[in-house]
Amino acid sequence: MLAALGVIIIAARWLPRLVSDREPASAPLMIIFGVIAGLVIAPLPDFADPRSNPLPWEVVSELTVIIALFGAGMRIDKLGPISKWGPTARLLGISMPVTIAAVALLGVWAGGLTIAGAILLGAVLAPTDPVLAADVQVGPPQEGAEHPVRFTLTTEAALNDGLAFPFVYLGLLVAAEGFSPGIWGLEWVGVDIVYRIFMGALMGWGGGKLLGILLFSFPRRSAVADTSSGVISLAGVLLCYGSTEMVHGYGFIAVAVMGLTLRRQEADHEFHRRLHDFSESLEHALTAVLLVALGVVLPLLFQDLQWSHVLIALVLIFGIRPLAGALGLIRADFSRNDCMVTAFYGVRGIGSIYYLCYAGRHMEFINEGQLWSLVGLTILLSTMFHGFSVGWAMDKVSDETV
Repeated sequence: MLAALGVIIIAARWLPRLVSDREPASAPLMIIFGVIAGLVIAPLPDFADPRSNPLPWEVVSELTVIIALFGAGMRIDKLGPISKWGPTARLLGISMPVTIAAVALLGVWAGGLTIAGAILLGAVLAPTDPVLAADVQVGPPQEGAEHPVRFTLTTEAALNDGLAFPFVYLGLLVAAEGFSPGIWGLEWVGVDIVYRIFMGALMGWGGGKLLGILLFSFPRRSAVADTSSGVISLAGVLLCYGSTEMVHGYGFIAVAVMGLTLRRQEADHEFHRRLHDFSESLEHALTAVLLVALGVVLPLLFQDLQWSHVLIALVLIFGIRPLAGALGLIRADFSRNDCMVTAFYGVRGIGSIYYLCYAGRHMEFINEGQLWSLVGLTILLSTMFHGFSVGWAMDKVSDETV
């Protein structure tokens, strides 16, 4: 099995190089080759099924998303002017809630899901994935030339995973207590939205400041940043994430804000680039394992697949996300091509796996098998359509930088 994993990852990374110098196609190829391997390996052991044993999948996907979110924050060279954040704010405040609501309604109407399952589906599939969306994000630290489309998709991916979490909790609340906002509504708004988001941002800012001191300022004569080690930074990210979760804040928001905050300290120091490259290498390794593993279990998950699931996945990728994105960008100072690319390239992936594992471990949903088949199909289709087309699409955006 390990030999097969190695062959699949090498082939998926190498084959696209025969026709292009771009590598976005490697993600769908890993899943496709994994599917082929899954059809050959039969039957799969029970521990490989994320429905019956979600914990390993949750841990690995969680770690991958944490590293990706921190890396997304680290990529942003310039935070200002504040106007450049306008499209990001619209995608987070308008497009994402619209996407969640539309997917939930479609899940009830076309998928036959319960209200709780439909809300969870919307929350799981709404965020742009920070892992697989790397090909539409800005470049490494100190590269400069941050294109508005890439900046918007990078900052959206960095922040929307944490902002989707309140709706995951909403799905769990509805599953446990029924659709009775009068009972849990105030607590959900006050705790799951206001408090957890605020604590996530606060802990991330504090963690970034503290890590910056340890890396660049103390001890001054032998700063850690003068070495090539990124391990202490990774440990700091995990510490920030874990401590934020301990005070019931959103750890995903914390690590993204931590990356943004750390990048502001000693901004011209070459350690930022080394740390980014170290984090990116870990992210790529974990992503490759997860994508191949997902491909292997997809034949098992697709046993619950229905034609309505295909409809929902296609409508989300080609209808709901592009329309919701365009709605949020109505007043953005984007060209038509820039708006279309930004609206369409909301990639679904590793974050969806984590959310579904997290929810499945905390609550047994009636439609859990259908949820897994639908989410698995959506990730497959998203990686295929977005992965194979992203190079062409990014060549169509304007040359303006921010």
